[in-house]
Order: sequence, then C-alpha cells, then structure tokens
Amino acid sequence: MDTAAFPSSANQEHPFKVLDQPAYILATLVGFHIIVLALSNYLVQIPFTIAGFQNTWGTVSFSLVYLATDLTVRIYGPSLVRRIIGFTMLPALIISYCVSVLFLEGHYQGVAALTSFSIIVARIAFASFAAYFVGQLLDVTVFNRLRRLRQWWVAPTASTIIGNALDTAVFYWIAFYKSSDVFMATHWVEIGILDYAFKVTICLLLALPLYGVLLSSLQKKLLQK
Repeated sequence: MDTAAFPSSANQEHPFKVLDQPAYILATLVGFHIIVLALSNYLVQIPFTIAGFQNTWGTVSFSLVYLATDLTVRIYGPSLVRRIIGFTMLPALIISYCVSVLFLEGHYQGVAALTSFSIIVARIAFASFAAYFVGQLLDVTVFNRLRRLRQWWVAPTASTIIGNALDTAVFYWIAFYKSSDVFMATHWVEIGILDYAFKVTICLLLALPLYGVLLSSLQKKLLQK
C-alpha cells in the first residue's frame, strides 16, 4: 500500500477538509475510546489460553484504541487526538472503576457493590487510566513523527511497540507494585512482560493489517472529496 498520495501535513493541522461536523466526529471518537476502555476493563477479567500461555480478552480489545488513534492522526492530525484523550480521561476513569466493581472477577456483583469503595479496584482503575493517558500521548508523538514516511506500516508499528511498552509498564507498576495482592506484587514484572509481548503480537498480526485495509479505503474516499 502506498500512502505517498496523502498530502504532507507539515504545514497544516488537518490534511483533509472533511471536518464538516467536527463536534460530531470528536464526540464519536471520544465515545469509541470510552466504550473500548470500559469493555476492556470487563474483558480483562475473562482469560483464555493460546499456545500454552494465558491472557485475557481485554488485551485483544484494547488494541482497537491504538488502531483508532493512529488512523485519526493519519487523517486529521495530532491535535484532534489530543482533544479526544483529554475528553476521554475523566469518564474513562469513572467507568473503569464502576465496571471493575460491578463485574469483579468476571461476575456481576449487583448495583449495591457500588455503595462501598474498594481501594484495590480504585488502584487498578487509576492504573488503567494513567496507562491509557501516557501510552496514547506517546503513541501520538511517535506516529506523528513517522507518518510522512512512504512505507505506511512503519508509523503504526513503531508507535504500537513503543506506546504499548510505556502503557504496560505504567499499568502494572501503579496497579501491583507493593500491592496487597501478594501474588501480583511478587510477579507483576514477569506478568507485565508477557502481557506486553502478547499485546504487541496481537497488534501486529491483527490490528496492523486491519489498519492497512482501513487506511486504503479511507485514502480512496478522502481523495475523491
């Protein structure tokens, strides 16, 4: 796939004048990020095993955030993505906590569970929020620096590898360093490394090809405008 047809955005924030309804587009993308984060906080409690390694479905679903972020930077520029991250932060933190409490250990606990504050769940929810924030900002920075390269796959690959590394490190450190969960407090480093390796594999094998297909489709549509 050749993205040379995309005009350089070095001198303009938005390469394409397709923001006829910027508020609608912003709201839609913010909503998508919040939904994926909430879904991932639920799915992270549902494990599966592949090739003898155990992971969770939340790892798979969260890769969609990086896919959406990279496509948005490619088409609209980094400014819109930073606004999306800003609007997503607080709702994502609140929803992450609520979802984690309501579906503790993968089982619905009932609305009454929200009446008592859980410091453990709050710590994990904040870790998820912080990891999303720093990981996405780094992803945007790396992708934006590389998106003008002729090879379409370089920017999403580099931003995914680097962004996920920081995302994973921040999450596991905040959530489990000296945690009351003795097992996670002891093994969070090796579990985090395995989780990172799996996330990058999922992104490169599944999300990256999907990104290429969507980019090609959007490229054709936008250049017709």
